[in-house]
Amino acid sequence: MAVRIGIIGKTNTGKTTFFNSATLSSSEVSTYPFTTKQPASSEASAITLCVHREFGVEDNPRNSRCVDGWRHTPIELMDLPGLVKGAWRGKGLGNRFLSIAAQSDALLHVVDASGGIDPEGRITEAGAGDPVSDFADIEEELVMWYHRILEGNREKLEKLTQSGASLDEAISGVYTGVGVSREHAAEALRSVGLEGPEELDVGNSKALASRLYKISKPSLIVANKMDRPGAAANFERLRERYSDMMVVPASADSELSLRRAEQKGLIRYEPGAEQFEIIDSAGLSGKQSEALKFITSKIMGEYMRTGVQFAINTTVFKLLKMNAIYPVADGGRLSDKKGNVLPDLVLMKDGATVLDLAKEVHTDLARGLLYAKDLRNNLRLPPGYQLRDRDVVSLVSAEGRHSIRR
Repeated sequence: MAVRIGIIGKTNTGKTTFFNSATLSSSEVSTYPFTTKQPASSEASAITLCVHREFGVEDNPRNSRCVDGWRHTPIELMDLPGLVKGAWRGKGLGNRFLSIAAQSDALLHVVDASGGIDPEGRITEAGAGDPVSDFADIEEELVMWYHRILEGNREKLEKLTQSGASLDEAISGVYTGVGVSREHAAEALRSVGLEGPEELDVGNSKALASRLYKISKPSLIVANKMDRPGAAANFERLRERYSDMMVVPASADSELSLRRAEQKGLIRYEPGAEQFEIIDSAGLSGKQSEALKFITSKIMGEYMRTGVQFAINTTVFKLLKMNAIYPVADGGRLSDKKGNVLPDLVLMKDGATVLDLAKEVHTDLARGLLYAKDLRNNLRLPPGYQLRDRDVVSLVSAEGRHSIRR
């Protein structure tokens, strides 16, 4: 499935720098509020260990890249306009932001860990701002938006339940277009202890809206600007205050510097790596050399990595619980019909079955699906078998009893 991740936060937290460093885009970066007026979308990668070395083959992927044994799989990253208090009422660019955020599978919430912005997102004296409060402000806006949807559709909710729909089915119907599934609604109802529509009053509807938001839009906190004074202490405060969430220390500026230097052939660096290699020291200016020394000492030395790619990988494989599945047509050669070895990596939700994979590959294949063959363990898998991360399988169809026709 295609994975879409939204980058959210107040203005001037470094959202666009994070976006540019992950996608090598050139979106405008500035210190004035609302630089990002339109959502930007581009391709980034989720990176996982490739299986080709385990199977002793050289791969030539089609829908992804393999670099030094790591498979880079495309995902969509969206840089969304910054939020301010009152966004759920339409203040600032709130309505535009919220409608786009609804299209995301997960959210990366970027905060300025150095405390360099005020409550309105304006640049202020370093340490004067509070990233803990900044995060809480934006979360409240999103919860209130979900709450407004629920309260504004009580009549629709009542009609759906009166016509025979269960409460979870009715709630998911109210949130059509926001990414709330029936499973999300059922889980949220269980967590707040609601069983029937008569129990859903004003007193508990916000609690339900809050759970719906958290379940349908899993989020990770990116503590950005860790290269600046005061950030380390605020990072610890964020981890302590939001101990139920993942908080990733990051320096998007450092990642962007490394990616640009790598583009110019000055260094050898792969996103997410814990080190880089200078290959053209003569081509580095004095300022660039000092910047690279700083990144080595203060970012990689302290936090192992810049955090940008780590945040993306964590979101895809931990928050969204995606598994990397390798479907092939020729089980003997681990290839497609054209001889491409391990040609595709398909991201599938945890719990997805062989039949789900067949639907993802081709509808005709799903209609005639007989079974799949697990090529690691040489086992026949029924259509209802739940796939595991790094499974390599060939799908066998009743139509001519052959595998994927590619």
